[in-house]
Amino acid sequence: MSRFYNLTQIKEVLNKLQPIQEIEEGFVAYSKGKTEIPPVGELLFEKPPGDVHIKYGHIVDDDYYVIKIASGFLQDPQANRYTSNGLLLLFKKGTGELVCGLIDECHLTNVRTAAAGAVVAKYLAPKHINCIGIFGTGTQGRMQLEYLESVIDCKDVMVWGMNQKELDEFKEYMAPKGYNIRTTLKAEDITAHCNLIITATPSKKPLFPADLIRKGTHITAMGSDTPGKNELDPRILQKADMVVADSISQCLLRGEIHHALKAGMLGKDGIVELGNVIVNPKLRRASEEQITIADLTGVAVQDIQIVKAVYHALLDES
Repeated sequence: MSRFYNLTQIKEVLNKLQPIQEIEEGFVAYSKGKTEIPPVGELLFEKPPGDVHIKYGHIVDDDYYVIKIASGFLQDPQANRYTSNGLLLLFKKGTGELVCGLIDECHLTNVRTAAAGAVVAKYLAPKHINCIGIFGTGTQGRMQLEYLESVIDCKDVMVWGMNQKELDEFKEYMAPKGYNIRTTLKAEDITAHCNLIITATPSKKPLFPADLIRKGTHITAMGSDTPGKNELDPRILQKADMVVADSISQCLLRGEIHHALKAGMLGKDGIVELGNVIVNPKLRRASEEQITIADLTGVAVQDIQIVKAVYHALLDES
């Protein structure tokens, strides 16, 4: 009998899991060629503006395969805020039996994306972080910061948004969690004061020019998950000492790497895959002066890992 779980049930067991470790192991399996992940299926809408992603696949030695449908529609284009929804389906290999459905309303997508940001910072961020910069005041901007806490010892944060109202709401939400939050409407404030920067917006044009990026800066760009989205000036990737993709094959078609390749600012041989960075210390940040970029477009192996972990935790609760 297939089981379906709602968001409340899912959130109840998430606190007992270690999603960062699960996601890290998934990236390693992916880069070692131990997964089968087909290209992303997607629907792109103009009226109303939004997109739907279908991501699916399996890890070769697992007993399961996963299909995810996740949507994001702009509630307010002026604020760049999404309303998200979706579900994940876990099937048993060999029979095709639907083992469970997780009606997560896109929460697990947010969790696995924030966990990926923490994995990236663990291996690529400078050792000494003077201030964390966040572009984007939505759910992912908040969650990226929360998940960084386990790998980055820094509570000083500067946040950029499109209007003061959303910045004030971000500060009101995050300050009670122990963060020293400063807000700004100027992108140059972030690049001038922060050496760990996360971009978490659905922007279709670069958020800041390349000449604002200082030596020793790490940027995790996770907003550009369709070919049309673009948060970073391609010259930033040309300027970087290291460019890391969650999936090289996927980043050739979408994300910041896609735009840099198209602009002739980056070659394919200049890209390293995240799973390889995790297992090979020689591929990680080599000095505090390097500029490093991670392009996170969202890989189905992350969904596979989080679904399996949540399902087994739910079984233990039943």
